[in-house]
Amino acid sequence: MKFHWITVVGLAAVLTGVLQSQAEEQEKKIERSSLPTAVEKTVAAQSQRATIRGFAEEIDNGQKLYEVKLMVDGHKKNILIDATGTIVEVEEQVAMESLPSAIRDGLQAKAGNGKVVKVESITKNNKLVAYEAKIVTGGKKSEIQVGPDGKPLDHEE
Repeated sequence: MKFHWITVVGLAAVLTGVLQSQAEEQEKKIERSSLPTAVEKTVAAQSQRATIRGFAEEIDNGQKLYEVKLMVDGHKKNILIDATGTIVEVEEQVAMESLPSAIRDGLQAKAGNGKVVKVESITKNNKLVAYEAKIVTGGKKSEIQVGPDGKPLDHEE
């Protein structure tokens, strides 16, 4: 049995390494000069009155996407853009106190005893689809989501 457990542990370690390297390959930092022309046009339009914090390229469901990370009026905003320059998703930091009570209540209910430390709105195809919160519970960080109405989602966005 010892050989069996050693084999299982060894395979698990190899698989973990492979999965981590694949995850790292999924998003890589790039320079602005590497953006396709259509993406650059969208970035130029979206980054007016913002500070650009960086760029990344990622593969999502086989599709190459480009992310621009911005700082806008003191909060973070990340925009995911496809190769044609179309905005696919926007994640924008929002102040908890600025949210309607239904959203605040829904996030806090889902967080339980955890402390909400950051909230972002998630917009896909120009439609608000969820709010995502980073929470800390007993020193451990995690994320939760609620719908635009503050109610639990059927699936994560």
